[in-house]
Amino acid sequence: MDIARAAAGLFVKHGLRATRAEDIAQAAGIAPRTFYRYFATKEEAVAPLYAAGAERWAEAVREAPAELSLPQALEHAARHTLTPGVGVSAASWEWVRTLIRLAETDPGLGKVWAEVCRAGERTLADVLAERLAPSDDNVADTLAVPPHLRFAAAVASAAVRTAVEAWATGDAPASGSEGPAELALRHLGALGAFPWVERRA
Repeated sequence: MDIARAAAGLFVKHGLRATRAEDIAQAAGIAPRTFYRYFATKEEAVAPLYAAGAERWAEAVREAPAELSLPQALEHAARHTLTPGVGVSAASWEWVRTLIRLAETDPGLGKVWAEVCRAGERTLADVLAERLAPSDDNVADTLAVPPHLRFAAAVASAAVRTAVEAWATGDAPASGSEGPAELALRHLGALGAFPWVERRA
């Protein structure tokens, strides 16, 4: 994670183009060959930071009180993960904004962001299956996550991802009505009629 933080700091301060992998290695206190042992490109160096956010989101869904319905658990997790000072420090949100903006404009970093989002979606599908396992025989009797939960995870992940991306394109503070948490809650709320649990005939 030290390499990822060093890369993010340099990207935020100097920009992506002006930052070389060797600069990241130096800032992290490692040799360039050590950097390349872990990452093929400088863009990949921030993947652990992107992934940490996705993991926090999935873990917050997993740890939401058991009595909450699936939509309530997702909203609970969004509040926990995206409220400055709760999931991520308030100061870190400006780094998040810059890294998301860079992912929108740089194909290499955009690819890293997309891959992390896709992996986070798969993790969330597993978490949703865990939450429903006691009451859903289809989940309990198979190791594979059923398609309806994969779809639910994709929809929920998209609601949160687009909220963060929309916030990052503007200048609104990370807290308040236009912050990522409130945007995500509005996106999730708009899915009120979404069939989070498979309806069977």
